[in-house]
Amino acid sequence: MKTYEARREQALAAFHGGVAIIPSATTIPRNNDTEYEFRQNSDFYYLTGFDEPDAVLVLAPEHDEHRTILFLRERDRATEIWNGRRLGVDAAVETIGVDIAYPIGSLAQELPRYLCNVETLYYTLGNSENDACVRAALGDARAMTRRAGFAPDTIADPSPALHALRQIKSAHEIAQMRRSAEITAQGHIAAMRATRPGLHEYEIEAVLEYEFHRAGAQRTAYESIVAGGDNATILHYRENRDRLAEGTLLLVDAACEYNYYAADVTRTWPVNGRFSAEQRAIYDVVLAAQQAAIETLRPGQPQKAFHYAAVRVITEGLIELGLLRGSVDEAIERETYREYYMHGTGHWLGMDVHDVGRYRDLSDTPVTLEPGMVTTVEPGVYVQRDAACDERFRGIGVRIEDDLLITESGSENLTAMIPKSIDELEAIIGTCELEFSGQRVSSGAI
Repeated sequence: MKTYEARREQALAAFHGGVAIIPSATTIPRNNDTEYEFRQNSDFYYLTGFDEPDAVLVLAPEHDEHRTILFLRERDRATEIWNGRRLGVDAAVETIGVDIAYPIGSLAQELPRYLCNVETLYYTLGNSENDACVRAALGDARAMTRRAGFAPDTIADPSPALHALRQIKSAHEIAQMRRSAEITAQGHIAAMRATRPGLHEYEIEAVLEYEFHRAGAQRTAYESIVAGGDNATILHYRENRDRLAEGTLLLVDAACEYNYYAADVTRTWPVNGRFSAEQRAIYDVVLAAQQAAIETLRPGQPQKAFHYAAVRVITEGLIELGLLRGSVDEAIERETYREYYMHGTGHWLGMDVHDVGRYRDLSDTPVTLEPGMVTTVEPGVYVQRDAACDERFRGIGVRIEDDLLITESGSENLTAMIPKSIDELEAIIGTCELEFSGQRVSSGAI
C-alpha cells in the first residue's frame, strides 16, 4: 500500500491546481455470454494497485478534506457467487489507502463538489459513458459556483504527467521486472530444449506459456510469436500453426507479464540445432549489431543513439554479404538497408510492453537516457522470399532482443541469462524429452 500512496503523492503534486480523474479498465464482451480476460488500465493500477473493473480514482490536491477519492463497485453477494469477490466500499479506505471511498453509482452525484474552485480538469476523453458523466459533473460544478467560486475552464490530458512518473522505474518496479525477466528466461530455455523438426509452432508456444504460468506469471505480455522458416520474416506473425521444417530457423518473440510488469524477448535458433553457413552469417551480423547498440546505453546519451549504432553495423554486414551495394554511408543516407531492417531498435518497457514515455521532447529533440529507464534492444535482419538477392539467404529472418535497464554508470541486461551465442544455442536445442502429439520424442534430459 505504501508504494501506491507514494505514487499518488507524486501525482497530486503534478496535478497542483487541478483535479485528475483516472478511470479503471472495463470488461469487454468477447462473444455471446463471455468476456475478454480483464486487464486493469496501467495508469489506474500504477496509482492504486486495485485490480477490479468499473472504478474511478479522483485526485484533488486542493480539496480541504479529501485529496484521494475512489469510486468502486459495492459488495453484492449474489453477483460474487457467480463472478468472484469484490473489495467493496467499506474496505477500500483501509485496503487501498485513499481518503474516502464511494459506490461507483454515486459518481455523478459526488464528483461536482471536487471540481469546485480548481482551474484545470485532467481527464482523458474517449469512453462515451465516462465522458457523459464527467461533462455532467462539470456542468453541475459550474452551476454550483455561479455566484461564488469557479469551476475548471480547461480540460487537459493527465497522461504526460503520469507517464513521466512511470518512465523512471523505482526499486520496487525494477524488482518486478527482474522477476518477469527470470520467468521469461525459463520459458525461452524450455522452448529451445523442446525444439526439433516436425513439431508445430503451437507446440513450442505451449511449452513457453506453460513455463510462464508455472512460474507464477499472470499472463503473457503480448501474443507470442513463434515463427518458423519464412514466417520469421513477418514481423508480427501470430498464427503459430505451421510445422517446423528441417534446416530452417525458428524466431520466438515471447515474454510474460508478472505483477503488471512486462518483459519482451526475442531469440532465433535453428530447428535442427545447427546453423547453416548463411544462417550463421546473418545471425552474426544481428548479434554484432545488438552488442554495438548495448554499448551505447548510458545516462546522458540520446535515446536514438543505440538505433544508429545498430543500423551502421547491420549495413556494414549486409554489404559484406552482398545483400547491399555501395558504401556504408551511402546506404545509410539512402536508407537502402530498410529492405532488410525496417523497424526501430528498441522501445520503452514497463507496465506496458510498449511502455509510456516520450522519445522526443517538446522541441523535437531525442530524449536522453536516465537511470531507471528500461528499453528493449532488438535489431533484426529479414530477407523476404522474393528479395532480389542471392537465393541462399532468402527466407532467413533473425531478431535478437533483450531488456536493458539504464543504470548510473551504463546499463544492465535484465535478460542476459537467456542463451544467444551460436555455441550456447547449438548446445541446448532439442535436449529435452517431452511428449508432443501423443508421442514421446528426443533424447537427453530437461
